[in-house]
Amino acid sequence: MLALRLARGSHPLVLLRRLCVAAAAAGTGFLLLSTVGHAAGHPSAADESLVRLLWCTAPLAATAQFAVSTARTDPAARLQRGMTAAGLGPLRLTLLATVSTALTCVLGVLAALVAFLRLRGDLGGPSTVPLFDDDLLGAGHPVPLVGALMLLATVPLTAAAATAVALRPRHEAGACEDVSRPTIAPPSGLPWGIALAAAGLAIEAYTSRTPGAHSGLLPLPGRLIGSPPEVLAGWALSAFGLVLAGPGLVHLCGRLLCAGRPGALRLLSGRVLQEESHRLGRPLGVLCAVGSAAYAAMKVYEASSSRPFGPLTAVGAAVVLACVTASALTAAVESRSARAHTTAALRRLGASASVLYRAAALRALALVIVLAPLTWTVAEMATLPLVH
Repeated sequence: MLALRLARGSHPLVLLRRLCVAAAAAGTGFLLLSTVGHAAGHPSAADESLVRLLWCTAPLAATAQFAVSTARTDPAARLQRGMTAAGLGPLRLTLLATVSTALTCVLGVLAALVAFLRLRGDLGGPSTVPLFDDDLLGAGHPVPLVGALMLLATVPLTAAAATAVALRPRHEAGACEDVSRPTIAPPSGLPWGIALAAAGLAIEAYTSRTPGAHSGLLPLPGRLIGSPPEVLAGWALSAFGLVLAGPGLVHLCGRLLCAGRPGALRLLSGRVLQEESHRLGRPLGVLCAVGSAAYAAMKVYEASSSRPFGPLTAVGAAVVLACVTASALTAAVESRSARAHTTAALRRLGASASVLYRAAALRALALVIVLAPLTWTVAEMATLPLVH
């Protein structure tokens, strides 16, 4: 009840972020329901239905990450002075954020269930639409409602569990979150991330030399089946390497800005990147990994003329891209909120607003200069063994 009251009185921007989480949960739920429809319409093709279900892990993970990022920036989940005395300590606030995330995702999956049943014709009206045919959704075949609801429950449960783990209390009771001092120690995951990315590219290059490796050519059409497992394993390992190296790359950007004899603008921008590398690194690493995979998939499809994109692929790609982009933007908003006291101190010392804006633009430019070529290089190296 408290979660509903806080949601009703939240800021419009907070409500918009929760609405986006509900939309992401709806897209993921629709993909999960499509696997149920395919299994109901093709009882003998259990392997294909299982592959469809495995492909849903990517949008499910992206939705959970976006839900965690939204919960982090929710003002209702932050520990303020006097809240512990009122009975809202760190553990209660974590539980409140978990319940709010679960309720938001439940609304999304319920909307997905209504849309799925409407497109199948189970709620009346035509059973086909131009984008979805009978084979994709299993129209005309009964769907086990209990199994569908159990599968849909994985979306709010996963998001709630991820929120509870990410926001678990790490400070003593009564300690305020804002007093924690930032650290500029370099993250230790950069060499390991580079090693994993290189290993994934090596696995893909080695397996692509085997006879018949190009017959699949990474098909990701509307049926989401038929992809070579070795190529997918190499891509997954490379993506995990980019995510692991994300904090180290952001810290490296800050070190490069502070190199030599930096002026006040470069020094301020570099120190902020070094301090916020742990907060910004992982979302930016995920964004680079997804961007690399999207670019590589487009290059591979340009070399293949027999496997076009399908509607389910479009839904899954849209959910993943939207979630990781929104998570990176939300992490930037969280970083800005964490530096509110530092920004206020700089303004009191005489720093103008234009200087702060130029410092933010310089940080963004440094991240683009370092991360964009790296993402493009990994994508090109991933597609090179497949298209040549």
